[in-house]
Amino acid sequence: MLLPRILALGFLGLAAPAGAATLDGLAVEVTNTSEPVLCAEKDNVAVNFASPEVRHFQIEAVHPAYMGTLRQDRWEPDWTACEDISEETSAKPHPTMTNLYEDGNVRIMGLSFTEFWRPSDVTVTIGTRVERNIHLLQLLKKRGDKAIEVLVIYPGDGYWRIKPLPPEHLDWTSYGSSFLVGPVEFDQRPVVNLKDVAFDPKAMTFTLTLARGGTASVVVKALNEERQTLDVTFDRAISGLPFAGLRSMYVTEFNADVARIAVREEGARSWREEPIMNFQGGRATDAWMGRLVPSRHNTSAPDMMFNRFRAAPAPSR
Repeated sequence: MLLPRILALGFLGLAAPAGAATLDGLAVEVTNTSEPVLCAEKDNVAVNFASPEVRHFQIEAVHPAYMGTLRQDRWEPDWTACEDISEETSAKPHPTMTNLYEDGNVRIMGLSFTEFWRPSDVTVTIGTRVERNIHLLQLLKKRGDKAIEVLVIYPGDGYWRIKPLPPEHLDWTSYGSSFLVGPVEFDQRPVVNLKDVAFDPKAMTFTLTLARGGTASVVVKALNEERQTLDVTFDRAISGLPFAGLRSMYVTEFNADVARIAVREEGARSWREEPIMNFQGGRATDAWMGRLVPSRHNTSAPDMMFNRFRAAPAPSR
C-alpha cells in the first residue's frame, strides 16, 4: 500500500518543502514592534510588511516541524500573570450562529456577538446573500464525514486566522497567530478597516472592499494536510501604511505562538534567523515566523510564511 500513499501525498502537494525560499519577488520592509509581556493571552508580537509597490503576495500556514512527533495538544487559555484580564472578564455570551452557505465541499458559518470591541458596519456577502452584524466568519472544509474549521476572519477589525487540515494522527489542530490584509492602521491595536467581505465558495475567493478605497482578492490557493496557502492581490498598491501584518504572542520559548523569525534578505545567500523579540527589522523577500520546539500554548498551531511579493499579480499558469 506504499505506492498509493506516495501518490496521494504528491496529489495533495505535500512533497513541496515547507518554508523554502522563493528565490524571486520584491524585497519589502519588515518591521517589528513587539513588546515583552508576562500574560500569554495578550497579542504582544507585531510584525508589519510595507512597500509602495506590492500588489500581490502569498501567506502560508504550515504545520510546525515537530508536528509528526506531537501526541498531545494544548490550547486552553493561560491566565497566569494576566493582571488586568481574566477568564471571568474575558467570558462572552454564546454567539448566535448562522449557516450562511453549504455545499459538498465547504460550510460557511456567521457568528454574531452581543457586543464587539469596536463599532462595525461591515457587510458580509456570500454569493448573492448579504448579511450585517456578522462579527466572525468561519470557513469549514469537508473531509469525509467531518467539517473542519480552517479559516476565520473578523470583518469588524480585519483579523484573520488560518491553518492546514489536521494530519492523520490528530483529529483537530489549534489556531495561533493572526494576520491582517490591507492598509494596517492603529485603533487601540493594529486593524484593517473594511466595508464589505464577500466570499465566492465555488472559486474559494474572498473579496475585501477596503474602507480607504480599493479592493483585495484573497484566494484559497492550496489547502491540505501540510499547509494552507492564500494568494493576495490588491487592485492598487498601498503606500504610506503596511499592506499586511502578523499578530501573535510570546512570553517564553515554551509559552509562545511564535518564538522565532527567519528572513531571506535582498540578495542574501542564506536566511537570517533570530528570536522573535530580538528582530530589529530588515528588507526581505521571504519571512517565516514560527517555533522550533513545542510550546505549552497552542502546541499544534501553524508556522506562518509571507513571500512572493510582486508589483503585479503573478502570471497565470
